[in-house]
Amino acid sequence: MEGMMRYRIGDIVEGTVTGIQPYGAFVQLDQTTQGLVHISECRSAYIKQVQDELKVGQKIQVMILDIDEYDQKISLSQRSIQDLQDIKDADFTEKHTFESTYHVYWTNQHLNIGFETISKHLNQSLQEALVKLRQ
Repeated sequence: MEGMMRYRIGDIVEGTVTGIQPYGAFVQLDQTTQGLVHISECRSAYIKQVQDELKVGQKIQVMILDIDEYDQKISLSQRSIQDLQDIKDADFTEKHTFESTYHVYWTNQHLNIGFETISKHLNQSLQEALVKLRQ
């Protein structure tokens, strides 16, 4: 447990692949701490088998996604590091244009109806929604 305490979610650390299972790879982070890179966290594309991406004994960089101190498990990601690098490598000002999108969300918070069923206020809610949509 002491080894887990030195890590934080979002940390990028180096570890050694110690075992491979159909669902992912175990990575030793230090002498007492091991985590799992789930198959979906190996890379951003589909992979059929973990062995296609990682080998036992291989040193890899991983990001800590989650630390479950109760179950003594650490979830790791290699994909997150690759995705971060892709973002850093991209020159968004020249290669990409982003449109500003304005979203309008309608709620019934202002009605103060508490936990009454929606069916009691359906007509009122529909009328208010139609008015807002036409604006």
